[in-house]
Amino acid sequence: MQLTITSYGAYIHKRGECFEIIINKKKDEISARRVQSILITTGAAISSDALHLAHEHNIDVIFLDKYGNPFSRVWHSKFGSTTYIRRKQLEFSQNRKGLDLAKSWIITKTDNQIKLLEKLKRTRPKKREKLEAYAAAMTRYNEQLKTLDGKSIDAVRDEIFALEAHCAKQYFKALNHIIPALYQFDGRSRQPAEDEFNAFLNYSYGVFYSKTERACILAGLDPYIGFLHTDNYGKKSFVFDIIELFRIYADEAVIRLFAKRKVKTDMIRKIKNGVTLVKTGKQLLINDLNEALNEKIRYRGRNIKKENIIQYECHRLANSFIGRDKEITFKSI
Repeated sequence: MQLTITSYGAYIHKRGECFEIIINKKKDEISARRVQSILITTGAAISSDALHLAHEHNIDVIFLDKYGNPFSRVWHSKFGSTTYIRRKQLEFSQNRKGLDLAKSWIITKTDNQIKLLEKLKRTRPKKREKLEAYAAAMTRYNEQLKTLDGKSIDAVRDEIFALEAHCAKQYFKALNHIIPALYQFDGRSRQPAEDEFNAFLNYSYGVFYSKTERACILAGLDPYIGFLHTDNYGKKSFVFDIIELFRIYADEAVIRLFAKRKVKTDMIRKIKNGVTLVKTGKQLLINDLNEALNEKIRYRGRNIKKENIIQYECHRLANSFIGRDKEITFKSI
């Protein structure tokens, strides 16, 4: 399970082999054996003994800022495998194989989005025509993306990002078309979000960044050696690359919350130049995300939890870098 702390002033410490969480003098104990990660989203305190217990059980402790972005994590300092994987990752990032991989990530991302629009239109007959038009436009851009060629990513990086941006514009127009009128928005906005939908979406992506980084480290991949996203000081470029394959899970969760009218206006607080989630909004989103990620789906011939697919694909990618897995293509979810 993921232990999520959203209450201001919470205190986490060790009691035996359990984490004891104290919130407003109320105590709750959770066995460390049941916890995969601890997510702290607000002002809270955690003792050094609790951190040591987390270390012993390979539990990472992640701190999120008000936008849902992980700004720090406490974990052991070891990568999940040999340096050879990271050397080959660097090699791939600079050759033709890396270009093919980078293209496949964006193509898969867009395929996932198109499939989601196909699913949405089946329960929205009055909006079917527009959704089909948006999906058709995205398909055309995706076909152009497949034809891009070059000796390395550097030769076509700008074109990949341009076609991805065209697809994204159509995709978010489609999502805006299907959510309740009260929450409709004018395109993507990030930090800060300008509207409720983007606030929820940004926070969900932040949660997924931490999950994707963890999966990369456990697989022996270097979060900083990017393919599409270029190197910069402190920038986890590879995490930004790989998350493209899994954003669809975050999208589905947020769309579901709005479609079922679970989002309330008091879950959002105005801040300078935008809006952000308050505690009730964070709780609603994280609970829904965790429930969705625990769902098992058929994937590559196996019944597997959605959350485990992230780890599964990172291990498969690491194996492809060192020649253990010859197939390095990705399938839509």
